[in-house]
Amino acid sequence: MDQLPSLSALRAFEASARHLSMTLAANELHVTRGAISLQIRDLESALGVRLFERRARSLALTSEGAEYFATMRTAFRLIREATSALAMRAKDTVLTLTCTAGFATHWLVPRLRRFEEAHPDIDLRISASYRMMDFQRDGIDIAIRHGLGGYEGLASERFLDDEYVPVCTPEMAAALGPSPAVDDLATLTLIHDVYRRDWELWLKAVGATRVDAMHGPVFTDGMGAYHAMKAGLGIALMRRSFVEQELADGSLVAPFPIGFASALAYHLVYPPGALERPAIAALRAWLFSEVSRATPPT
Repeated sequence: MDQLPSLSALRAFEASARHLSMTLAANELHVTRGAISLQIRDLESALGVRLFERRARSLALTSEGAEYFATMRTAFRLIREATSALAMRAKDTVLTLTCTAGFATHWLVPRLRRFEEAHPDIDLRISASYRMMDFQRDGIDIAIRHGLGGYEGLASERFLDDEYVPVCTPEMAAALGPSPAVDDLATLTLIHDVYRRDWELWLKAVGATRVDAMHGPVFTDGMGAYHAMKAGLGIALMRRSFVEQELADGSLVAPFPIGFASALAYHLVYPPGALERPAIAALRAWLFSEVSRATPPT
C-alpha cells in the first residue's frame, strides 16, 4: 500500500502491543479503550491482516502482529531519540549556573554584561544558593563551589584563589592616617564572618601583636559582614576579587593592602563530559578569561 496508516493508529497499536493491553494503552495515550480498539480495527482493515488474538481476559499478538510490532517498536524508539536529541540541541543555549549569593553579588553579576555581549545566544540563569545542589535533580549545568576541590564523580578545576584583605570606608581609612601600622587595627572594630577565623589568621600572618582577633561583631555570612562594613560599622576582611572594582574607584579602601592567601579556592565543578556542550565550554572559557583580566593586586 502506498498510503501510510495514520500515526494515531500506529501509536495505538504500538502501545497495545507493548502492554498487551488496550486498557493500559488507553491510559498511556489519554484516550478511551474504545478509541484504541477502533483505531486497531481500522489499522487491521487497512493492512488486511489480524494483528491481535482477542481473548476473554487477555490480548496476544498474531505472528503478523509480532513481526509488525518489532518494526514499529524500533521506529518509535528512533522517533523518540531523534525528538529528544533535537529538543536538547534547541535548549543547549540555556545554562543554569549555581553559586553562593555572595559570589553572585560581588564577582559574577558585575561582569555579566560582558558575557551577554560576547555570547548573546546563551541564556545564562543564576541559581544563588548556599545549599549544595544536585546537578541532575536540580537541573544544574555548572557550579562554582568554594573549598579544596575534588568532588566525587564530578570534574573540578581550581578557578579563583582566595586572598583576604582588610577593607573599610574611606572615612574610616582617613581616621587611621596615611601610613597606619597593623597594630593600629586595635582602634577599629573588627567585623567577622561566623564561619571562619580569618582575622586571627591574617593578624598572625602580618605580625600584629596588640590586636584582639576575637573582638567585634559576628555575622552569619559574608554578605552581612560586607554590608556592616559599608555602613561604617568597622573594618572587614574581604576577598580582594570581590571588591576590586570598589577599591579601584575609591568607594572602599584597603588601608593595609597585605593579602592573606587561603588554601581554599573557588572551583568550577561540572559533570564529566559537560564540556562537550559548546555553550558550557564557552561559559567556562569566559569565566577563566575574566579571572585573567582582573586587576593585579597593588
